[in-house]
Amino acid sequence: MGVTTNPTIFQKAISQGDGYEQQLSDLASRGVTVDEAIRMITTADVRDAADILRPVFDATDGQDGRVSIEVDPRLAHNARATVAEARQLAWLVDRPNTLIKIPATKAGLPAITETIASGISVNVTLIFSIERYRAVMDAYLSGLEKARAKGLDLSKIHSVASFFVSRVDTEIDRRLDALGTDEAKALRGKAGVANARLAYQAYEEVFASDRWSALEREGANRQRPLWASTGVKDKAYRDTLYVEELVAPNTVNTMPEATLMATEEHGEIRGDTVRGTYGQARADLDALEKLGISYDEVVQLLEDEGVEKFEASWNDLLKSTEAELERLAPAKG
Repeated sequence: MGVTTNPTIFQKAISQGDGYEQQLSDLASRGVTVDEAIRMITTADVRDAADILRPVFDATDGQDGRVSIEVDPRLAHNARATVAEARQLAWLVDRPNTLIKIPATKAGLPAITETIASGISVNVTLIFSIERYRAVMDAYLSGLEKARAKGLDLSKIHSVASFFVSRVDTEIDRRLDALGTDEAKALRGKAGVANARLAYQAYEEVFASDRWSALEREGANRQRPLWASTGVKDKAYRDTLYVEELVAPNTVNTMPEATLMATEEHGEIRGDTVRGTYGQARADLDALEKLGISYDEVVQLLEDEGVEKFEASWNDLLKSTEAELERLAPAKG
């Protein structure tokens, strides 16, 4: 149990409601910049949410009851700036049940290591490929090893790795539809689940290694796989597809509200639906390659688009906040 935040959620709340009226009015009176206003509003919200979920955090020994806040996505390709931003966000929120969201770009990998090494818990976001996921887990373990060398308490450091699911199907299904063959139609809606299941296989391998065992003996926590983008985009699919087919030990599923309600109403949780499926999952992805659909090309495209969407959402948040500050600014003269 926990919640996540993103610029789009804040943008809608600021532009479509009046819940921030007093805060924005006070910030406008002080003449703060739009960047400072966003930082003050978002960290205050995350701090309040963390306080609300603190009993869950305490009852689960830090496993649940967490709230995520995202670094400025404009820093996605700047490792040093990302680390500095992560440290500042952790300092501003100042709650142990906070996760700092860092995208899994190539520049994000060393930022993940250094942030973990500072004792700050991290939600690694925007993971699409199994290869990049392995690099994320390596970055996490490297961070824990550095933290251990500093004498930090590893039991206080947590992390999740957010592996995106439905966007993989959306892009690959588009390419399958363009082919239009019976073989292509038979593979629709299979890539996202297959990709995530093979990611879990990688997770099992890494967290069964001697390297991990040495850290675990020092009190380290596993980096939990988190299924993101689990709302079904194609109405032809069961609305609980990415919940029912991705049940496995120690995983987290971040569901949009509609998916959460659908799961509560008619979801069929059948126990572990991941382990024991790796052979079929590999066969499904191999079948795509045989049809000329490049896995590497798709996952790189999705990462690039993901960063662009994050930046666009952040810019929308900037514009909405700036407009509200201007509207509420005291009259001159």
